[in-house]
Amino acid sequence: MHPRLDDDLARLPDLLDETRARAVRLLAGLGDRPVARTPVRPEPVPLPETGTGAAGALEAFARRWEPGFSAGAGPRYLGFVTGGATPASLAGDWLTAALDQNPTSGMDSGAPDLEREAVAWVRELLGLPAEHAGIFVSGATMSNFTGLAIAREWLGERHGVSVSERGTAALGDVPVLSGSPHSSVGKALSMLGLGRSALQVIGTLPGREAVDVSRLARALEALEGRPAIVVANAGTVNTGDFDDLRAIAALRERYPFWLHVDAAFGAFAALSPGHARLVDGLGEADSVCVDLHKWLNVPYDSAVQFTRRRDLQVRVFANSAAYLGTLGDDPDRVDPVHLTPENSRRLRALPAWFTLAAYGREGHAEIVRRDIALAALLGERVAALPGYRLLAPVRLNVVCFTPADRPERVGELVAAITESGEAFLTPTVYAGVPALRAAFSNWRTTETDVERVAKLLERLAAP
Repeated sequence: MHPRLDDDLARLPDLLDETRARAVRLLAGLGDRPVARTPVRPEPVPLPETGTGAAGALEAFARRWEPGFSAGAGPRYLGFVTGGATPASLAGDWLTAALDQNPTSGMDSGAPDLEREAVAWVRELLGLPAEHAGIFVSGATMSNFTGLAIAREWLGERHGVSVSERGTAALGDVPVLSGSPHSSVGKALSMLGLGRSALQVIGTLPGREAVDVSRLARALEALEGRPAIVVANAGTVNTGDFDDLRAIAALRERYPFWLHVDAAFGAFAALSPGHARLVDGLGEADSVCVDLHKWLNVPYDSAVQFTRRRDLQVRVFANSAAYLGTLGDDPDRVDPVHLTPENSRRLRALPAWFTLAAYGREGHAEIVRRDIALAALLGERVAALPGYRLLAPVRLNVVCFTPADRPERVGELVAAITESGEAFLTPTVYAGVPALRAAFSNWRTTETDVERVAKLLERLAAP
């Protein structure tokens, strides 16, 4: 054994204690750590010849790289839609690394069964029906990709061909319809060989990001019976808007289409009594994207993809090799290697299992309800500031606003907010207007954090 490895193994308990102590200091300082950093790349160093051992690597990381990392898990990191890591999910994540399971099959470990239980808990948490089978993937992009890959196979089924066998050329042009699709949908279509140009953006309701269902119906009618894919949105990036999922699902009585719902963070509206109506009809979807490192507050990376058609999912992702074992006859116990693009995969389910076991439905519902209330509070504060204008109502957990007189200042404001270290917000363009957006999904965020962000915005209001 390499001497450094031998030494590290001998003092592994001490090394883990040192790492634990550093992690505790980092977490304890999240509230005071600069929320975001303007990246400054350290001077490159050559690959070590013999290495410094784990203690030396820890010191080098602390000196060269740690100062440039953001407080992305902290309470005022409001860019993108970013959760933190609950204490229980962090414990689960540490054990995930220690156990280092590859839950690709059930031949050697019970890890796939734990994943099945975690998926069932997420499904129950969100109120999805039992016929929705789920599997862990890396994030919303891969969840959308997987759902649309199953949709592609469904289209082949309608045309009497197997796309997984014959390729996308057997389909010809595929119409994909959506009102306000996330950028990952176009990326998925590119990777799936359907092409970004397959996406037809349907008009939305006035002043909304929700699709106009009557326009969607007309677009489906114009296909004259050709099967299509409809991507509905449950929680848009800019304003947290929702399509009328029930009305869209009802269109399947007249038109043939696969209904995929991108509910990356919006699915968690089900945990708020005042907002659960927004996801009414989610269970009618053929496939659903849910991102857990957003509002479930588990460490990156973690998402679940649900579908009613596991048979088609297996047809797409089946990995035939003698050493992997057989598919078996039980569709509820298909090994993960046959369900996602990955063969080797991390046991992402364990942090999710830990946080759900630790805090249950009510603990996570409290996080969702509090974040919704905090988003509404920031919306009120922004609306009261003379230098800003809300561009949309705060429907859930996203606040979208712009400088009242000079929207072109958005880039300058984003840079100033980042430079302050007080908060992190991301830019966007909504209805042609440059804007800022603040998304609330962290379990640590409080009213005090909202007031700090509001005061920062007030200071920066004047050009």
